[in-house]
Amino acid sequence: MTDTAAPRFALPSRILHWLMAPMVIAQLLIGVTMVASLSYYPLLLAIHRPLGMLILVFAVVRLINRLTHRLPPFLATMSRVERRIASWSEYLLYGLLLAQPLVGWAMLSAARYPMVILIGPVRLPGIAPHNVDLYAVLHKTHGVLAFLLFLTFTAHVCAVLFHTLVLRDRLIDRMAVWPTKATATDRGEG
Repeated sequence: MTDTAAPRFALPSRILHWLMAPMVIAQLLIGVTMVASLSYYPLLLAIHRPLGMLILVFAVVRLINRLTHRLPPFLATMSRVERRIASWSEYLLYGLLLAQPLVGWAMLSAARYPMVILIGPVRLPGIAPHNVDLYAVLHKTHGVLAFLLFLTFTAHVCAVLFHTLVLRDRLIDRMAVWPTKATATDRGEG
């Protein structure tokens, strides 16, 4: 275990990260359950659609936040290859978190299903023309993107767990919103 704290992401980045993570986990679980359970399908669908739109809004806010805040430096324990993988996987996650809800919205538009926001009469306009063939392509794409999102998200969590539990380099402290071990400078010792 090192004695110094890892450089952190900006506070808005950390808050957005931990607000969005449970939404993505819930959405992935809901999506899998929708496919497996016909009896709960209407209820899950009623949650899945607005949660997808909420994830889209958060993804846009996170992207704007990411572009306007400086990243902390990588840890010394990360090789050049690991740094490159971490950067590219971040881009992939952002791309999937933006594309997946947009494809879902376009899929509903192509089928002429209303995109209802939460409960009530508020509906989003269609973003794709009504077309059964387009719907089929978008439906398949939505499933493929969900699988890619699951794999990318799982790889992200596994990498953080490896660094936290095996390397013990305090990588998770970079995104922590909870108190972490302070550096000697922070304690007034340096």
